[in-house]
Amino acid sequence: MVSEIIALKVLEAALSTGGDFSELFFEDTEGNNVSMVDGKIESASYKRSRGAGVRVLKGSQSGYAYTADLSEEALIKTARAAAAVLNSQKGYNSMPIAKNRDYTQAVKRQLKEVENAHRIDLLKRMHKAAKGYSPEISQVSARYLDVNRRIEIFNSEGLHVSDTQPRVRVAIEAVATKDGEAQSGFEGPGRGMGFEAFELIDVEATALQAAKTAVTMLHGLPCPAKTVPVVIDGGFGGVILHEACVHGLEATSVAKGNSVFAGKLGQKVASDIVTAIDDGTQKGEWGSIRIDDEGTESKRNVLIENGVLKSYLVDRLNAKKMNHPLTGSSRRQDYTYAPTSRMTNTFFAPGNDDEAEMIRSIDEGLFAARMGGGSVMPLTGDFNFAVAEGYWIKNGEIVCPVRGATLIGRGADVLFKIDRISKELWHGQGNCGSLSGMVPTNVGQPRIRVSEMVVGGKGGDI
Repeated sequence: MVSEIIALKVLEAALSTGGDFSELFFEDTEGNNVSMVDGKIESASYKRSRGAGVRVLKGSQSGYAYTADLSEEALIKTARAAAAVLNSQKGYNSMPIAKNRDYTQAVKRQLKEVENAHRIDLLKRMHKAAKGYSPEISQVSARYLDVNRRIEIFNSEGLHVSDTQPRVRVAIEAVATKDGEAQSGFEGPGRGMGFEAFELIDVEATALQAAKTAVTMLHGLPCPAKTVPVVIDGGFGGVILHEACVHGLEATSVAKGNSVFAGKLGQKVASDIVTAIDDGTQKGEWGSIRIDDEGTESKRNVLIENGVLKSYLVDRLNAKKMNHPLTGSSRRQDYTYAPTSRMTNTFFAPGNDDEAEMIRSIDEGLFAARMGGGSVMPLTGDFNFAVAEGYWIKNGEIVCPVRGATLIGRGADVLFKIDRISKELWHGQGNCGSLSGMVPTNVGQPRIRVSEMVVGGKGGDI
């Protein structure tokens, strides 16, 4: 995107006020977005965003500036704006930039070669499947999106790397209504690859699941409010690990002491059967990256192993503050944000327990088959999550669907109360927001059982 000669000039300008490290980040991103409501195309758009960001570091200080103008003059001006955060003076010793290491993977079906008719066909198939599930399905909204993100990074240590990061996703919301009441179901699978992702994503099955959730919850009873054992199914059930635990392992929180896990490396933070991993190297997954947005190669980071805290997720700036190695976890939404420590694909490792036994072993409790959104306090780990599809358990059997269930607790406590983990792991897809904007992340887990949780609801005994 820029010549090596210009890159060196920009890096030099960024160090002109005494910085000990400078970085030049380029991005060129194209994306398509198509939405359909009740079988009719509501919108179709194409967007392209190009720009660059310059960062300068000195100790724990940092400066960042960005521009959409990629001319040499604008880039140097941007570098000086970033450097203005620092006020000391230092000479710049020029160094060669290494030959570019390109991490781009092969893509079978390039997104730029896909006609909109193929995108629209996916949405039509989803709409037809969801509407055909039940006459109680009153509305179906479907959306397709793809992104092809090209990045190039130079830094003052001689790094020069580039990558192309394609991603595709479909999402569907089905609404079921009866006698003035309405319930909805949502599914949103995605992959980090080209259009060939839809050889793996079954769009009809996705639509049917969303419709099933909506209709099932429409006929559910109000959930009781009790403290009971809870079984949380795999896939997007991992949102509790993501929100209530691993946000507290990101250096953005740990370096400031704003985490319940700060200072606990090597200590017991979960039950013996819990191993938690953040792995950006998984090929083709929604949250995967080959390099992070500082140019560090992605890694498989074991965060908790057999209940013991082993690692945090750490970016370059916070690595200095924490004396912790880089973990390939520095990410940003786009060039308008400075990078910081973020998750990629985060999940509980598989265990050895039987899924059916988890249900059979409960006298009374909740099976959370699908999780919804929620909120968490990063400093304490206190959370409140909605259950999108839930079932009440009595005497070891599922007796009825329940709606309006919420899971309330504290992440650090829940980790110790996990007493069953099954053998089959799968992932759900989402977008995570933090200091460096929104980034695509996977959350995942096998089915797990928590021995005791507070379940919020408005119903009486079942």
